[in-house]
Amino acid sequence: MRSNLRKIATAAFAVLLMSAFNLRVEAAAKPSAGDGKAVDSSSASVAYPLAWLPDAPMPHASMAAAMPYARGLDAFTPRVELFLGYSYLRAMPELAAGNRLVWLNGGSASLAFNVNRYLGLVADVGDYTNSQVRFQGASTSTVDVDNANSAVLSYLFGPRLSYRKYDRITPFAQALFGGVHANEIRLSNCTVNCILLPSESAFALTAGGGLDVRVYRHFALRVIQAEYMMTRFTNYTTGAVGTQNDMRLSAGIVFRFGGNPVAQIPPPSPLSYSCSVTPPSVFPGEPLAVSGTALNLNPAKTAVYTWSVDGGTVSGVGSTGSIDTKDIAAGSYTLKGHVSEGDSASENADCTAPYVVKAFEPPTVSCSANPSTVVSGDPSAITAIGASPENRPLTYSYSSTSGTVSGTGTTATLTTGGAAAGSINVTCTVLDDKGQTAAATTMVTVTVPAIAAVPQTSNLCSIQFDRDARRPNRVDNEAKACLDEVALSLQSNSDAKVALVGNASNGEKDGKKLASERATNTKAYLVSEKGIDASRIDVYTGSQDGKTVSTTLIPTGATFDTTGVTPVE
Repeated sequence: MRSNLRKIATAAFAVLLMSAFNLRVEAAAKPSAGDGKAVDSSSASVAYPLAWLPDAPMPHASMAAAMPYARGLDAFTPRVELFLGYSYLRAMPELAAGNRLVWLNGGSASLAFNVNRYLGLVADVGDYTNSQVRFQGASTSTVDVDNANSAVLSYLFGPRLSYRKYDRITPFAQALFGGVHANEIRLSNCTVNCILLPSESAFALTAGGGLDVRVYRHFALRVIQAEYMMTRFTNYTTGAVGTQNDMRLSAGIVFRFGGNPVAQIPPPSPLSYSCSVTPPSVFPGEPLAVSGTALNLNPAKTAVYTWSVDGGTVSGVGSTGSIDTKDIAAGSYTLKGHVSEGDSASENADCTAPYVVKAFEPPTVSCSANPSTVVSGDPSAITAIGASPENRPLTYSYSSTSGTVSGTGTTATLTTGGAAAGSINVTCTVLDDKGQTAAATTMVTVTVPAIAAVPQTSNLCSIQFDRDARRPNRVDNEAKACLDEVALSLQSNSDAKVALVGNASNGEKDGKKLASERATNTKAYLVSEKGIDASRIDVYTGSQDGKTVSTTLIPTGATFDTTGVTPVE
């Protein structure tokens, strides 16, 4: 690839010279000769034991006379520009630490895509070589290396600004960024430590400009392209990356593709006129703005504007005016405008524009209740949202089929005290200043409060005391099983109480006393054995025939029927 690029660059440079000769351009070339001497390492601190030096002079070309321009071409901006040419690199200063680009010759090519007349995007590639490698310092002998014609490849990208005010010359400035790669240098006939310089890639940028001279529409000469080039090679003595400063000079040919010639200015057109009405539709009494736009006016003459309408009254001078619509009925109308600069037909023009006067529209309203379901006696907030297409003032009023509703603004209150269960329809009405109304209805459901159920007592298990004749008031194991269930009921209903009613048989001696002892002993078991609070247990004696104690659970709010029973002290 590098060999082909050098061939293309050489051919491009030859074409440049031939074109310059045919166009009688005076060119002067000043050789910049390498003196073949080694670089003096005492004058600067140099990181490398080697430097790249040219073996032959490199000419510098400068244009000494103006080039005759091609005739009969329209100015245009090419879409794509392809440059092929010769490039020369030189270190500035020569002895910068780590610089591998001391004196190099080669070719470069660039492809520019022009986004517009001034801005372009450039891709640039260059291939350079030296002719000889020499030692620095005390040794001045030439060293044979395997690739003495060692190559350097640069690849850069960036923007270009072109100044295209002139038809045939185009100066430009550009800043490109990318990288540079240098091949390794190896000693010939060597087996140990043969690499003098390793291959290396580094960051590079260029900044500068140039001048293109157009020869034909799609062909131009780049007489000069001068750029500062910065690289970031490594100093192999210190291992640190440094900055190297170089200069790149290029010249060659430019092929230009695409682009269109500058359009010729058409001859003046006859006078034309357009007009408009803003807004295109209004309600009676609202104003309309009128404006007209005339094209191809003669600045040396004074234009005269006139207006007319078939509805309302138009006023105004010049290209603007207004229409008064307060005295016209709703309908469609037309504005007519005329502009004149003279008596000929081409100096007069007319225009028309429609406009509409709309009839007044009634207002609209929506109605809602919150909450929509209430208990009889509770209020409900009524909200009305009215709107007028002409933004006219609105007045609100309310009515209901039951209860009472009060309010004059956008909110009202429905009072349901005394209202029967069922639905109440509330109507929201709005009235504008033109007497136009609108109404909407919402419904509120009234419910009657539910009556809470009265808690009731419940009978639990009954204890028998007829199994132990010797101890007729003793709470036995079977009785304890019943009382365990009673205790569980009390524990699960923490706010409930229990009533214990002791009874005796009709034939028992001291029956009333036994009945009292049976009830008391039952309470004692619940308190001492089951941990029930004594205040939650009421003890009574009853009149039933039997050796029993009945248990009754009394929830909060329930009432124990004490008919036929006597409290035990």
